[in-house]
Amino acid sequence: MKEFQDKIDVGRTANWTVSSAKPGFGIEQLLDENLSTFWQSDAQQPHHITIQLNRRYELENLLLYTDFKEDESYTPSQLSIKVGNSYHDLEEMINTELDKPSGWINIPFNMNDQQKVIKATMLQISILSNHQNGRDTHIRHIKVLGKKVTLETKLKIPNFTLHHNKQPELNFYNSIR
Repeated sequence: MKEFQDKIDVGRTANWTVSSAKPGFGIEQLLDENLSTFWQSDAQQPHHITIQLNRRYELENLLLYTDFKEDESYTPSQLSIKVGNSYHDLEEMINTELDKPSGWINIPFNMNDQQKVIKATMLQISILSNHQNGRDTHIRHIKVLGKKVTLETKLKIPNFTLHHNKQPELNFYNSIR
C-alpha cells in the first residue's frame, strides 16, 4: 500500500490476544498475511483483540481487512478502539460504524482532525456488533501502523538534497564551530 510507505507495521512484533477463537481460526490466521483465512470469535459480544506493543509508539492508522460478501453476518458493524499503556488505563479513542465493509478499512487515529499525537503500548479493538445481528466475528487481517522513526528523524538531522531551494539550509550546516 503506497500511501502508507512512510509508516511501519508496529504490530508485527507485538503480543496479540483475543477474547475467544474457534479452533483453527485464531491469531495465527489473523496475522498470516493470507486474506482468505480469518480469526473467528467464539463467545458472546463484545469480542476483543488486544495488542501489547513491545515499546511505546506513535500510532497513526489501524487497517482492518474484512469481506462482507463472503462473511455477511460475521462482518463487524460497530467497533470501539481503546489505547493506553496497560489494561488499567485504556481509553476509548474511536467508536465507529462500518457499513458492509469489504477490503482494507483505514481507521486513522486522528479521526476528529485532532493534531494530538497518540502514543501507546497497548491497543484494544472491541467488536460491539456485527451486521445482520450476527454473534461471532470474522476479521481477515489487521495492521497497526505507527510513525516510522529513523536515526535522522530521531536526531533531527536535516535531509539535504541538491535542489536549489535547499541551498540556504545546506549552507547553515556546512561549517564546524
